[in-house]
Amino acid sequence: MAWRGVAAGVGVALALMGGVAQAESPAAKVRAWRQANEKAIVGDFIKLLSMPNVATNVPDIEANAAYLQAQLKARGFATQLLTAEPGTPPSVFGELKTPGARRTVVFYAHYDGQPIGQKGWVTPPFQPAVRTALPEAKAIDWQAAGALDPAWRVYARSAGDDKGSVQAMLSALDALKAIGRKPTVNIKILWEGEEEQGSPHFAALVTKHKETLKGDVLIMGDGPMHQSGKQMINFGNRGIVGFKTTVYGPLKPLHDGHYGSWAPSPTVMIASLVTSLRTDDGKILIPGFADEVSPVSEAEKAALAALPPIEPELKQAMGLGRNIGGPRLADGYLAPTLNVRAIHGGDTGPDAANAISTEAEASFDIRLAPGMTPAVVHRKVEDYLKGQGWTIVRDTPDLATRLANPKIVRLNWDEGESTATKTAMDGPAAAAVAASIGRTVGYPVLKLPIVGASSGMAEIVGTLQAPMVGVSIANYDDNQHAVNENLTLGALFGGIEVYAGLLSDLTW
Repeated sequence: MAWRGVAAGVGVALALMGGVAQAESPAAKVRAWRQANEKAIVGDFIKLLSMPNVATNVPDIEANAAYLQAQLKARGFATQLLTAEPGTPPSVFGELKTPGARRTVVFYAHYDGQPIGQKGWVTPPFQPAVRTALPEAKAIDWQAAGALDPAWRVYARSAGDDKGSVQAMLSALDALKAIGRKPTVNIKILWEGEEEQGSPHFAALVTKHKETLKGDVLIMGDGPMHQSGKQMINFGNRGIVGFKTTVYGPLKPLHDGHYGSWAPSPTVMIASLVTSLRTDDGKILIPGFADEVSPVSEAEKAALAALPPIEPELKQAMGLGRNIGGPRLADGYLAPTLNVRAIHGGDTGPDAANAISTEAEASFDIRLAPGMTPAVVHRKVEDYLKGQGWTIVRDTPDLATRLANPKIVRLNWDEGESTATKTAMDGPAAAAVAASIGRTVGYPVLKLPIVGASSGMAEIVGTLQAPMVGVSIANYDDNQHAVNENLTLGALFGGIEVYAGLLSDLTW
């Protein structure tokens, strides 16, 4: 596939760029290049976002992979598509060696996206558009505008999660080529194609290609910046397990006048099950649920305390009259959560009926704090439900099972589980990353022990035996995983500078 855009003609390897890496950050020169090319950058980003990439549609993922592989080849990278086994989503790998470099940095992002079926998109999710912020979301003729306003946003699926990081890397490479700046490290790029499925094959892929992927540090380019708008790095993420439950009532709907005082209601049963697991203020009611959680270190407490207070502004922006848990948002990231993703029972609106339904459902996800393991969480959840009188089944119960058990719940655990990832905050590689970004942005970077989100990186970090540092560039209100996902132009432009610095101003 022919590559077009701002870096057309950049077929020469960056490893051939002349000159010695300078001591100062390249941010000013990169910014000047970006300002001269920002419309071409946005055009390239829109082209990337126009490619459907729902994680479960493997042909679309493969098309994205081929396109991105061509982008890296055009920039001088040796590339290959990596898979765990035939028929699984590919990861895009690229390598660019720098003569004289002592360190190898692996840059991770993912190019697949969440489903697009949510209602209320202001623009079709694979027809990217530049607009103002919500709720107005006014369409902008950015091509006819003068300078682009950094507050404008590109609306599309994966704009913030995670094609923004991919575009920032590509544009950073172009900027360095244009200003004649040589990388200070050997570069390996690993762009995953199934992260939004829970990375079911990614650990096997990394194990299979361990020697290819070796590096001195793994920079994970996923997730949003701090809510204050300041650049932040993190050192891990929570794990996740999820499960779905179905409870059962009568074999057919029953008139709730005739039977409402006699037949059990599945909608009431599912509500009871939910409230038996957690309280309204987020407290998990399963005894000993957090016993495995690792203690919070003094360094982690200090890092959390140093984060700027943003909670009042968040409440205002989100329309919240209260919060649950502790007063500080990030303090909760080192503890588990139990979230109710959805509850369904009966019907409302024009389909509503005065009837007792036959079944009701709820689904949950549990974010695992460091130290917790999926297997132990499975056991604790199921033992607790059994203690509450529930009979657990894995398939729809037959009549004999229904008659023999007063409270039946079908419980099925999700695929794609993961444990939490947490690496040292004080290692030399982490210090170098923080210093480089600090030189780029002009202030000390914020440090977060782990983020609240989850990924399947724990096994990967263990396999590669390299420290991980998360470098987030997306605006915090990017609506990732939701309707009207977006990325501000300012976040994209700032991300280009950050990545250019990490490529050419990173030494330890």
